[in-house]
Amino acid sequence: MEGTIRRIIVNAILLVGLSIALIVCAVVSVSAEPTQYELPKLLSSQPERIVKHTGYTVSFNTQWRIPNWVAYELTSEEVQGVEPRGNNFMPDPSIYDSPNSNEYKNSGYDRGHMAPAADMKWSKQAMTESFYTSNICPQNKNLNKGDWKDLEEHVRSMATKYDHIYIACGPIVSSNPKTIGHNKYIDRVAVPDAFYKVILRQKGNSWSAIGFMMPNQAGHRPLKKYAMSVDDVEVVTDIDFFVALPDSIEEKIESTYNLKDWDL
Repeated sequence: MEGTIRRIIVNAILLVGLSIALIVCAVVSVSAEPTQYELPKLLSSQPERIVKHTGYTVSFNTQWRIPNWVAYELTSEEVQGVEPRGNNFMPDPSIYDSPNSNEYKNSGYDRGHMAPAADMKWSKQAMTESFYTSNICPQNKNLNKGDWKDLEEHVRSMATKYDHIYIACGPIVSSNPKTIGHNKYIDRVAVPDAFYKVILRQKGNSWSAIGFMMPNQAGHRPLKKYAMSVDDVEVVTDIDFFVALPDSIEEKIESTYNLKDWDL
């Protein structure tokens, strides 16, 4: 009788130990999942469909037929990628109403990347997906090849400097935007009034963020002239950036910016 009771007690202890071990493993597994600091959150009622691709996540606006935002992490290793640039613009197979590339033809606008192809050189699949039209906006030709490109190149230099950074970018669209496309009245592609980009970096226990806003027009200005706080970008876009950060850190770094942190 005593032996039976002893076995029951031992088995109960083993079961409790196994349960604790499983719980610990589950906690470790959850905590090991990398935090996606780059992902923002819409504060407005704009339509969105969120799709995660190899190199970026997109919130696609089915009314504008361009993204609300595109977000991704960029590392120094990825900047050194050698995958050749693609050029095959195509609808996003995960988003049925993303535009055909031909809808930009003769529009007077470039097919402007939000997540740049040059940031996706680390993977053939990432490069291919960067040419999905869900990652594209009608962009002034001069801006696309000028100040916006300068900002993209500077972002890559910051990824190299800080090892990794987090980026969110996208269009700023008016309530009654100009549109392009084949159809005269329906399924048109909205033309943004401006573009924004916000960047977050971590250096040890220190965090820093900065925002940029560029009108969708020709111009040639130093990047620091476009710089502003992330809070200022949030007011214009109605988007909450870097929501995964603790509130105390988020509130502090988004209310101001330091040009020296960003070599500007």
